[in-house]
Amino acid sequence: MADWIGIGRRARRCYGFDEVALVPGTVTVNPSEVDTTFILGKHRFPVPIMAASMDGVVDVNFAIAMGKLGGIAVLNLDGIQTRYEHPEEILKQIASATPEEATKLVQSLYENNKFPVKEKLIAKRIQQIKEAKVPAIVSCIPQNAEVFSKIAVKAGVDAFIVQSTVATVRHIATEYKILDIEKFCKITKVPVIIGNVVTYDMALEIMEAGASGVLVGIGPGAACTSRGVLGIGVPQITATVDCCAARDYFFKRRGKYIPMITDGGMRIGGEICKAFAAGSDAVMVGSAFAKAEEAPGRGYHWGMATSHANLPRGTRIRVGTSGTLKEILMGPARVDDGSQNLVGALKTSMGSLGARNIKEMHDVEIILAPSIQTEGKVFQIGQRVGMGK
Repeated sequence: MADWIGIGRRARRCYGFDEVALVPGTVTVNPSEVDTTFILGKHRFPVPIMAASMDGVVDVNFAIAMGKLGGIAVLNLDGIQTRYEHPEEILKQIASATPEEATKLVQSLYENNKFPVKEKLIAKRIQQIKEAKVPAIVSCIPQNAEVFSKIAVKAGVDAFIVQSTVATVRHIATEYKILDIEKFCKITKVPVIIGNVVTYDMALEIMEAGASGVLVGIGPGAACTSRGVLGIGVPQITATVDCCAARDYFFKRRGKYIPMITDGGMRIGGEICKAFAAGSDAVMVGSAFAKAEEAPGRGYHWGMATSHANLPRGTRIRVGTSGTLKEILMGPARVDDGSQNLVGALKTSMGSLGARNIKEMHDVEIILAPSIQTEGKVFQIGQRVGMGK
């Protein structure tokens, strides 16, 4: 499992999306007849794709549009939507800033002392989503979870996500109160998803603590800089496989199936398909949806930790606007690079692989294929079209 990297030190090889490929089996299925349902608690979602809880991606209107298409959009309770009654001007400022100004501006706009989260806005945003008769799912950092969850549950939220750069059950701190994850999962009256993790042991501990779902991924997002700033992370194929092995062991031992959600690193349909083949039950995507006309970021996307006052671990990037949310999620695709009709790509891949549902997708063959992105693509690469972009 591991190779020597020096005297007395070994390291194992881990793999990301670009290094593997999926192998068709001996049966194929009509793509329109495959089942992509994702189950979370009592809810069934026909689209197993979540829009990430990032301020450039999800606001109330986006959450409603995503919900009506059968997917999930997660609203960030620590962000602009709950700090400002009318966030449009703030979003315009972020989109208008130069690259040199962007991080400093975001830090100032999210400053807790000057612009704290307003509890009344938490309730208001959730109620606005629920009024449209779609599920409302929200997230926040552990420090705010106890207070925010009570407001959210009272407002009618359907699931609550507690999200941090690295999630652990056994966090050590003396300067502030620590969230007791086991107690939190037990007393919260809606499904609780915990993230983010990348290892078998941590996924198992979080499931043992009572989580209803686990987010997998540290630092792979397009706007995240955690891997560069902190030097930590595990490529998403290996992280997903390891955490899903913990899920399967937990299910065998406890009889309770806890979904794994691969979070980040997926730009296009093929990468989403590989995440499911690695064992994921759903995926969380940011940059692909930041390109939607309905996204509040106006063609810009920034990491959740960009606003950190002392050590930003995210950046603002320009992704542009490529189409409507419906085109990105359901098609028809207007571009040839796999960034649109994500559900169609998943269904077609499943059909080609002979997987009738997501659980059968977990069993397809995965091979190491470092040439999968470049083999035979010399003209696309040279002309920067298709897979050569």
